[in-house]
Amino acid sequence: MGGGTVPSVRGRTIGGVPDTIWSSVELHITSVEEPLASPEATAAAVDVLKAMEAMGLLGDEEIEVLSLDVVRSAARRAAHAGVGESAAASLQSSLDASGVAAALRELHLALEGSPIPGFEWPAMVDLFGPERLAELVGVSVASLRRYASGERITPDIVAGRLHLVARIVADLSGAYSEVGVRRWFLRSRSQLGGRSPGEVLSGDWDPDGEEARAVLELARSLTASPAT
Repeated sequence: MGGGTVPSVRGRTIGGVPDTIWSSVELHITSVEEPLASPEATAAAVDVLKAMEAMGLLGDEEIEVLSLDVVRSAARRAAHAGVGESAAASLQSSLDASGVAAALRELHLALEGSPIPGFEWPAMVDLFGPERLAELVGVSVASLRRYASGERITPDIVAGRLHLVARIVADLSGAYSEVGVRRWFLRSRSQLGGRSPGEVLSGDWDPDGEEARAVLELARSLTASPAT
């Protein structure tokens, strides 16, 4: 990575003593290459990869080196799914660290605003199981299986709930194991009036509503701090 300031992502040091910079199921980043080695570019890249992993867009390849080729490939994959085409095009150009970070932030915003149930169903079923996921998105297990298989089109409201769950999972990833993520949804929180995230995200909930936003912001605030 070279010299200079040692960057960090959500409290995790990059370089130095730790063997792993950031890890989850598919992401096991151990080194960062230029022009991604600045704190801004590294953080933007990790946010994109976490979002894509939770949304089922990364595939099965394990990522260990955070490089321009890796983020370009990820951006192309998102673009093929219909998300972030302009950001993907920008990343194909020769960019410095700030340009790469800007393009990745644009891609991350596009991912946050783009439910893709065809990819998100398998990823979230794999994490939660069909029964628990059905509870979180407010459908029956039978309906979930039909939506996940493509037998029926996922209704917009259900796609929105599924996408919000994936966004929350993305924010929790790296700070929590898969078991930890599942447990996080079950723990009562004072910020939610003593309810658990899973209790808030139950029944006929609005993915654009204030309570859903409170759960999302809670996930972000907890994982942004070393004290989780």
